[in-house]
This record gives sequence, C-alpha cells and structure tokens, in this order.
Amino acid sequence: MPTPNFIILYVDDPQKSAAFYQEIVGRDPVESSPGFAMFVLDNGFKLGLWLRPEVEPKATEAGSNAELVFALENNEAVDKAHVDWAAKGRTIVQTPTDMDFGYTFTALDPDGHRLRVYCVAENPV
Repeated sequence: MPTPNFIILYVDDPQKSAAFYQEIVGRDPVESSPGFAMFVLDNGFKLGLWLRPEVEPKATEAGSNAELVFALENNEAVDKAHVDWAAKGRTIVQTPTDMDFGYTFTALDPDGHRLRVYCVAENPV
C-alpha cells in the first residue's frame, strides 16, 4: 500500500485557514482560491484546506475527529512552540504535559481541528 502524503481538512474559510497555517508551516500556499488552498512541505507532504460546503460527498462531522501532528526535536522546543502559539492567541486545549508517548501540547485551528505538537519520549511506554 502506498504511504499517505496528503491530508485535506474541511474548513469554513480556506483563506482564513491558509493564513493560520502559513504562519505555522512558514511558507505560502502553492495553490489558493476561494474554495481551496494547498501547502507542500519540505518532505513532500501536502496539506489541503477545502471549503466545507463544496466537499463532495458532503462532510457531516466537525473537525475534532483527528489530529495534525508536528514532531519537534526536544521538550524545550515543545515548550517554546507552546509559548509562541499561546502568545499569538491560538486556542490551547492541552498545555505541555508528559504522556506515555512523549511531551506534548494540543491546540485548535480556526475550524476546531486538533494540532498536536510533541517530542517523542526516549523510552515510550
């Protein structure tokens, strides 16, 4: 089976969401229209933002059924990201904490999609 390399999030305002993610991923979208925006990251992974009412077949669930995950190199980088995101007014739903898989915090994007930032534990449980 091929390795997934693209995720599409259903959003209420692709341009607003694109501005949010542009700051997080540090690059401009490679495609941008009123109904869709897409980013291509350094490793080739693609992030699409699709206007919810235009999705076919229609999407009926809200954004909290999955997480977009950002892996960082150490706990200090997780803390730094948390301070930075909180200072920018991003919605933090879990402050930095140790969990069985590593050190992590969780935030929300403008549509309620969960964004997890973490550093894997040296000896995960």
